[in-house]
Amino acid sequence: MSRHKYTAAILAAGCLWGFMGLFRRYMGELGFSASDLIVLRCGVAALGFALTLLFTGPAQFKIRLRDAWCFLGSGIVSLLFFTFCYFQAMNYMSLSAAAILLYTAPAIVTLLSALLFRERLTAIKLAAVALAFLGCALVSGLGAGEMALSAAGILYGLGAGLGYALYSIFARCALQRGYSSNTINFYSCLLAAIGAMLIWGTDGVFETAAASVLNLGLALGAGILTCFLPYLLYTYGLTGMETGRASIMASVEPVVATLVGAAVFHESMSALSYAGVVLVLSAVVLLNVKPGKKKAG
Repeated sequence: MSRHKYTAAILAAGCLWGFMGLFRRYMGELGFSASDLIVLRCGVAALGFALTLLFTGPAQFKIRLRDAWCFLGSGIVSLLFFTFCYFQAMNYMSLSAAAILLYTAPAIVTLLSALLFRERLTAIKLAAVALAFLGCALVSGLGAGEMALSAAGILYGLGAGLGYALYSIFARCALQRGYSSNTINFYSCLLAAIGAMLIWGTDGVFETAAASVLNLGLALGAGILTCFLPYLLYTYGLTGMETGRASIMASVEPVVATLVGAAVFHESMSALSYAGVVLVLSAVVLLNVKPGKKKAG
């Protein structure tokens, strides 16, 4: 049962990340820019993690200077860089193409985890990576004739996948140095929010958020539901699961995003999309099947 709670946490995180497009679309219609969303999403999450640390133990705010690179990595190199590249990729190519390149992340995490943390590269794990990637590609619309690509878009998309993957790596490094998952998440979100404000500024961000109850509710919802809760769950899941396995399981995100699009915005799903859903879920099941013990002859 103890292993199942980590699995549930990772899957729940992936599902919550799948609602990011919902908030992005609604907030875009209300005048929020992509950079506004980054600042508000990470800022609200940082505040949530600060309150969590205050209630669970203020001593968790302390970090050693020699370990600062872990938090700069998870906050700036990963969270901020991934979000910037992902939004830029969307400007150069279709959303489906950007999503496919983003989900090179599980393969990157699996390979880096084998090199850095000596996690085993098993046949089951490699098969799950292949199933998850192919499933994400089908869910995102591969074969639907909408895959407009450009060199800049490909570079940004691969950058998003790398940044997305590096969060798992830097978070694992911080966990191995004795930091709690809440400490990692607080500094990651705080540094990402500060970095976004330094790069894009805050002109109109808070004014737009405070313009109406709806705007404020969406800003808080984006921060809590697509950043605070999923990173809380994902980093907790990493405390009891291999990094590569966790990244593959989080591939349920595009499945949820596609289902949300179909349910809320009445976006059509092709037979290939449904096949992609089955493949991603098959990868999750494959990772959770315990190999049977051979009977003695």
